[in-house]
Amino acid sequence: MSHARSEYTDFRSQAPELYEAILAVSQQAAKAGLDKQLLELVKIRASQINGCAFCVQHHVLLAEKLGVSADKINLVVVWREAPQFSVRERAALAFTEALTTLKDGVSDDVYDQARAEFSETELVFLTSAIGVINLWNRFGAAFRWTPTERPARAAASS
Repeated sequence: MSHARSEYTDFRSQAPELYEAILAVSQQAAKAGLDKQLLELVKIRASQINGCAFCVQHHVLLAEKLGVSADKINLVVVWREAPQFSVRERAALAFTEALTTLKDGVSDDVYDQARAEFSETELVFLTSAIGVINLWNRFGAAFRWTPTERPARAAASS
């Protein structure tokens, strides 16, 4: 088991200006009107690819709060094989994978699928969301931030 080299809260206190700047960019896509549920799926997928346990857990918990179905959350790792995802979500997830790995760049096919589902402005903000989650992932993976624990559920009354 790996151990944390530092924690998310350490980053906030060690570099508050940097933290605030990254956070501000992180919020722009939602402020521009992109669907928050879709953005959480994108962030989960990029975080899975990058192996950032903190970010995966953080965005799973946010997705749950936003009402993303458990099926979508559980199957985002295999979205191509799962029928739960809309054409728009599939385009966003393919674009996310291409921008996160950059192994083969962004193919014309992936770009065209994304462009068919998102306006030019939306695509700029989607790209920013993908870019900034990749930045968060670099911090989380480098410092092995400890994933947030799921809040305890209140005991059911008898």
